[in-house]
Amino acid sequence: MKQLLIGITGNAVVNSDRDNFDVDTRFRMAKEAGFDYYDKTPPTGELEIYQRASAKHGLPIRAGGFYYTRGRDEPLLEWHLRIAKELGSVVQNIQIKPKDVNGTFVTDEQVAETYLFAAELGDKVGVTPSFEVHINMWSEHFGRVSRVGEIVERRGAKFNLTLDHSHVIFKIDNPREQEVLGMRADVESGRVVLDPFSPSSVTSEWIARNYVTHAHARPSVPANPVNIWAKHPDGSFGRGVQYPFLRPGPGEWHAEWHEERLEPWKEVMRHLLAHHAARDDSALGQISMEIIPAPDYGGGAKYSLFEHNIACARWIRESWKKLQQCNAERSRI
Repeated sequence: MKQLLIGITGNAVVNSDRDNFDVDTRFRMAKEAGFDYYDKTPPTGELEIYQRASAKHGLPIRAGGFYYTRGRDEPLLEWHLRIAKELGSVVQNIQIKPKDVNGTFVTDEQVAETYLFAAELGDKVGVTPSFEVHINMWSEHFGRVSRVGEIVERRGAKFNLTLDHSHVIFKIDNPREQEVLGMRADVESGRVVLDPFSPSSVTSEWIARNYVTHAHARPSVPANPVNIWAKHPDGSFGRGVQYPFLRPGPGEWHAEWHEERLEPWKEVMRHLLAHHAARDDSALGQISMEIIPAPDYGGGAKYSLFEHNIACARWIRESWKKLQQCNAERSRI
């Protein structure tokens, strides 16, 4: 059967934003919970700490990630790709800020140029760069993603995408969030389709184009409530890109919880798994759990983020196993 590895990002190995576990503890927790790998780019000066923890607990650092400003952070990106190779990682997740070092919005052409720069470096060191769909980045206007992918592929390179569809799902039925980067008009006109049950949705398009090389799993729901339990330094509440995967206990969550609201998020994951199972050339290599405590996500929450990561990973594994079993039965008919 085809392999699908499920890992966890370093920031997700906490119960709440009150935890500050050391690196060794996080690796131990992730290993004991049954994750296949760890996802983290070590901070400067901590490379050997991560290498020792990985070796001690038998948990590979298969992926890492960071964010970059065009025109300033190219040397940082190159360094991250090189240390990724030292760590044994196969993919480096890359977020590109919407404005360059001069404060000018980056164009699709410039994003593609940065991608090709990263791809050339990745080829040299044997690590695959993957550009992430993410708020606060160029890709927050989802209509840009395939345009950039087309530019890249016209120039002879494969476009690799990190799919974190929580960023798509929480904008459904959310006009205020659709305003960011001017996407609302495109949504209302039908040029950008967010509904994952539509074959024309952006997530369906990215998956069908075989862009998705890496994925982050964080549950969210349409019109996800803002996070009133955490604020940014400017006093604004968290944007709300995370929803509990399990029913929170009394006082553990600031809003009503309804399991059925998770169905759109689950539908994208089912679609991605089905694509991976059906396509021999599927680019998907792994999925990293990322239910985290930052303000825009689960900051201030009283439920255990780590327990929800484990539960969501279990659901993904079970969904993948059922899909594989169904495919095997069909092949015998």
